Amino acid sequence: MSTAKIFAEHTTARVGGPAAEWVTADTEAQALEVLQAHPLPQETARAAGQDSLLVLGGGSNLLVADAGFSGTVLQLAFTGITAEPVSPAAATTADAIDVTVAAGHSWDAVVAWTVERGLTGLEALSGIPGAAGAVPVQNVGAYGAEVAQTILDIRVWDRAAADLLVLSSEDLAFGYRDSALKRTTIAGSPRYVVLSVRFRLTHQAGPALSAPVRYAELARSLGLDPAAEEHSRRAPLTEVRQKVLALRAGKGMVLDRADQDTWSTGSFFTNPIIPDPGQGAASSPSLPESAPRFPAGKDPQGRALVKLSAAWLIENAGCGKGFGAELTAGRASLSTKHTLAVTNRGGASTEDLLTVARAARDKVRERFGIILHPEPVLIGCSL
Repeated sequence: MSTAKIFAEHTTARVGGPAAEWVTADTEAQALEVLQAHPLPQETARAAGQDSLLVLGGGSNLLVADAGFSGTVLQLAFTGITAEPVSPAAATTADAIDVTVAAGHSWDAVVAWTVERGLTGLEALSGIPGAAGAVPVQNVGAYGAEVAQTILDIRVWDRAAADLLVLSSEDLAFGYRDSALKRTTIAGSPRYVVLSVRFRLTHQAGPALSAPVRYAELARSLGLDPAAEEHSRRAPLTEVRQKVLALRAGKGMVLDRADQDTWSTGSFFTNPIIPDPGQGAASSPSLPESAPRFPAGKDPQGRALVKLSAAWLIENAGCGKGFGAELTAGRASLSTKHTLAVTNRGGASTEDLLTVARAARDKVRERFGIILHPEPVLIGCSL
């Protein structure tokens, strides 16, 4: 326990002030002791940012105010991975393996562990920073995969009921970078705190091949035809992991202490989802036909939706790589490798990062009429 720790030393963006109290839980029992001492506040208090508890994993999707946090930080540091075969009666596929991961375990270490053992399902999610307990909250995804495809269930502490629960994948009601966990979190105050996550993966006889590669860029880098049938879009697990790591590194999306393009929260904005203009839906008249768009299901009224590229919108609104340095005396800017990340160029404050993010958001709104929404959790600050 310490009162001297600051968020700048425990977040990937390397910004943020001190906490009044900091507890590092090396065991689940230690975490539960703290959680029991911090019941869930009333919704109005949560909305006003008055929760006395902030739960921290890897700090990769978090932006905390320069003034810090006046309550207790609970850092989930307990780790561990176990695996067990699934009985044929319970499995929907042959050779199913259930892998249970403690919330504090490094996510990329989890992916590496599964690939080394020939377990298929997580390989396209290599290189994503943060802890395993955070991945269900955002329904973390990349390169055509997301954790919703493999999560079986999770164990959580319900702060409202003061009880341990198991929530199934169905209970989590996953959406694009969304889940019931995220929807019950208000201003960074979670109702449910993830303690462990259980994935259902597969182990094949013979060479270990990936799940079908769904992302065209990744498929091409592996020498696969993106338009081929799914069974033809598989590659060795280790090769897929290596290619994903290389693609992410080229965009500054793999943590590297020597590379300031990785000093960020990763993608700062989610890709907007709008009604499909091709189906007669209203949209910004300034959004060109050439703007990338991808099918994104339907809304509750049955209208077709499309997902836009936030990076494309930012760049085509006039915010190129390195944009924003002039606004912060060089302390912060968009990545010099990828326009979707807001980076700390050294000595930046939280407010510096927000200044760059606001400027990019405003330019997209002015140019295309599209409002971008932040992906990281903002504590004590706002966009």
